[in-house]
Amino acid sequence: MSQPQPIDPRLVGRTPARPKKRRSLVGRLIGLVILLFVLTLICVPLYAWSRIDKVDAAPAGNRPADAAGTTYLLVGSDSREGLSTEEKKKLGTGSVGGNRTDTIILLHVPESGPPALVSVPRDSWVPVPGRGDAKINTAFEGSKGGPKLLTQTIENYTGLRIDHYVEIGFGGFASIIDSVGGVDVDVKKAMKDKDAHINLKPGRQKLDGTTALGYVRSRKVPGLGDDFGRAERQREVIGLTASNALSWKTFVNPVRYYKIGTSGADALTVDDEMGPFDVAKFALAMRKVTSGGEGVSLGLPVSNPNAHRKGQSVVLLSETKVKALVKALKAGQTAGLKSS
Repeated sequence: MSQPQPIDPRLVGRTPARPKKRRSLVGRLIGLVILLFVLTLICVPLYAWSRIDKVDAAPAGNRPADAAGTTYLLVGSDSREGLSTEEKKKLGTGSVGGNRTDTIILLHVPESGPPALVSVPRDSWVPVPGRGDAKINTAFEGSKGGPKLLTQTIENYTGLRIDHYVEIGFGGFASIIDSVGGVDVDVKKAMKDKDAHINLKPGRQKLDGTTALGYVRSRKVPGLGDDFGRAERQREVIGLTASNALSWKTFVNPVRYYKIGTSGADALTVDDEMGPFDVAKFALAMRKVTSGGEGVSLGLPVSNPNAHRKGQSVVLLSETKVKALVKALKAGQTAGLKSS
């Protein structure tokens, strides 16, 4: 009869090892989750990019020479195209046909240094090619207007070459803000505007897409409804939206990541020479300027905000100061500019 084998004292009190097969299964599951996460990060932008509308925004003829850095022209269009009757009523857009520019902004990203966000008053009185002196936003109107003519008008007046064009409409603006969960703004004074569908009290508060659209468009609040007050609010909301979209919460939440990617794609129209990396560069620069405190935000210099030409109330720009600003942008001297 065989004798019982002695127990090795080194094994006393030890928990039996888990089967290797179970450890292998857990490792594979973790690897699969990581793989799916990486694929989501890659595939969503590619899918979203396929949904973005492209347009030829490069004007013909002589253009300013390329300057160091990249200059984007951001246009907020008041086009109602694609909006249902219910959506028009909800957003308070009315049913006016055609396209007009509700927002005109230049974003210059230098090779080094802080980016600069420059609002262009939509009532700026400038020479529009083929139309004579007129408000700058009229370059976007009519059958012969649009991105090309607006780009040409700005380039001719400033001497600054526009590298890329980005356009967003009413419905798209609201949907992007909703996709990031709204934006927190600090309302400086009570804002009640029936046409813009807003009735806001002073103080910090979260705005959804519809309310934010009214907040940036309102024209009937004393002291805030002029071109300059609207431009300031537009820069504010655009920056907050970019900051929310690029936060860590977006990249760790696949559902949020998808919603932001697709809503942004459906809302945007870009020039046909713009690529995904250009869009990413644009978004990062917008975030830096308006939310990260790493850039400057200002308006195109004005000499007379309440001038009159041809029976219209217009804004006269300061040609001398505009030239100085453009010279600084071309030289990449954005750090010396002051926000306003």
